[in-house]
Amino acid sequence: MTFHYLESADDPRVSDYTTLTDVHLRKLREPAEGMYIAESSRVLRRALAAGHQPRSFFLAEKWLEDLRDVFEAHPDVPVFIGRAALLEEITGFHLHRGAMAAMHRPAPVPLTELLATAQRVAVLEDIVDHTNVGAIFRSAAALGVDAVLVSPRCGDPLYRRSVRVSMGTVFQVPWSRLESWPGDLELLKEQGFTVAAMELTDDALDLDEVAARNIPKLALVLGTEGAGMSPETLAAVDIAVKIPMRAGVDSLNVAAASAVAFWELRPRDWCPFVAVPTFGYDCLLVRTLN
Repeated sequence: MTFHYLESADDPRVSDYTTLTDVHLRKLREPAEGMYIAESSRVLRRALAAGHQPRSFFLAEKWLEDLRDVFEAHPDVPVFIGRAALLEEITGFHLHRGAMAAMHRPAPVPLTELLATAQRVAVLEDIVDHTNVGAIFRSAAALGVDAVLVSPRCGDPLYRRSVRVSMGTVFQVPWSRLESWPGDLELLKEQGFTVAAMELTDDALDLDEVAARNIPKLALVLGTEGAGMSPETLAAVDIAVKIPMRAGVDSLNVAAASAVAFWELRPRDWCPFVAVPTFGYDCLLVRTLN
């Protein structure tokens, strides 16, 4: 193991970690340099478990023992250690979730490979809030979505906030960035997918009506915050679907809507839990084993 104790915020060896709070800069820089930041010990471990390779580790000394097994497993990766105030000066915020790591971005998965065995796909159109992106990935991982596709202008799933909000589930769900939008929706149709837009249109079908069809291969498009889905995208999809709501409420946050839709539109042969009564009060969810 190679430990480096930092003395200056200007140390060029930790340039991966500078100005982490500058969203515009990091959105441009990280994909261009083929890296991303994993923040917190839990997220870091999930990234490594997914097979991602670290460039370096970055932490306060008090976290050394907690991650010693990680460092021993990657003896050639430098470990940068500093005082809390110095680390905050470098990154722009106080580190209170343990260690960080600069990680190499994995190679993109070809779209045809991504879709080969998928039944449920989420497609994100221009969702720019990284909190929403991360929350959608967390729901996708939990509720049986096989892949996520993001439009060219969508937020980066591997941006630090997205990764953190997803609790590292962005490493579990295969994803790819589309190049032509909304033209690439035709690629989904060619692979046998019905493409549905989550949008309040005049002809939108209720969610339970679409769920009852149990469509074998379904791609669900979620629109950007505020403006909703573009007219070009609505013209390209097969159907529109909506979540019925009580009077006075016209929409849900896109991340909340995604969780409702992912669960309701799951393949009906996918049922990982059964409900077990617990003496009349609550239900205990138990995972079934096949």
